[in-house]
Amino acid sequence: MARKAFQDFAHVLCQKFIEVLSTKDLVKLGQALLKACALRRADARLIFRQARMVDTCTHGVDTGFAALGYAKVAALGVLQGITELLPISSTAHMRLVPALLGWQDPGSAFSAAMQLAALAAVVSYFWNDVRALAVNSLAAIGQGKFEDRYLRCSMWIVFATIPIGIAGSLASKLLNTSNSPLRSVTVIGWACVAMALLLGVAEIWARHSRTVDKASLADAVLVGLAQVGALIPGVSRSGSTLTAALALGFKRDEAARLSFLLGLPAIALAGLKELWELYKIHLDYHAWSFLLSAWPLLPFQRSLRYGC
Repeated sequence: MARKAFQDFAHVLCQKFIEVLSTKDLVKLGQALLKACALRRADARLIFRQARMVDTCTHGVDTGFAALGYAKVAALGVLQGITELLPISSTAHMRLVPALLGWQDPGSAFSAAMQLAALAAVVSYFWNDVRALAVNSLAAIGQGKFEDRYLRCSMWIVFATIPIGIAGSLASKLLNTSNSPLRSVTVIGWACVAMALLLGVAEIWARHSRTVDKASLADAVLVGLAQVGALIPGVSRSGSTLTAALALGFKRDEAARLSFLLGLPAIALAGLKELWELYKIHLDYHAWSFLLSAWPLLPFQRSLRYGC
């Protein structure tokens, strides 16, 4: 009863208010109301975005994966394993697939941490090469044989990792921040197109004649510089290094081998750095459980990729 009486009173008040206003005044009043409503809608959208940022950011670090749940994180883990070593940017897929499905962006820290699982698969596949480099390099250092080819190759891998290490450190805040402009769908899309064109040109014009045994320090540094492009989501790490190796005249299989070997320290450092960043912001145990839930899928990733 009270509500009906209030509605009747408001109706009568509005009618009297309209009667004493001219048409011009009513137009101005309507425009003011529309403007106020538009501002309120804009404020509401801003507040919603800020509230969502609070839920998916911890001390400025994008922790969107914590809002996904175990099933979605596991699915993204499989996706990471499939795309990590193909020249099709796993980081781009980790951003685009959630966008298409309406999921929260898991963030760059999640992508880098997931690369550690793929790293184990690469090391297991190239174990003979990795073991030979490590054992023979240490033996060469102990015997003072600094011209040893294994030691030389190991040093080249270290030198090739320096550019992406420096660039990654300098761009860390931009890459890890919530709603980073580099993780926009537009940037990722154009980066994928550019990477595909460069890889296509390298494949067509390359000589495909050189082997890794004939590689030089300059080759390692140039491929290492190309690896810096992988900091941009959409530029595949393996794709950029493979493109550079092909452009330098390496055979396809040798270019792939060089790409993977040079990528080992970069992937390891990136993944460990992101884990350290997540540790520093005191990520809660629920978020850690989401992050680690995809790692047991490693055997599936390896069998899917290498058939073993």
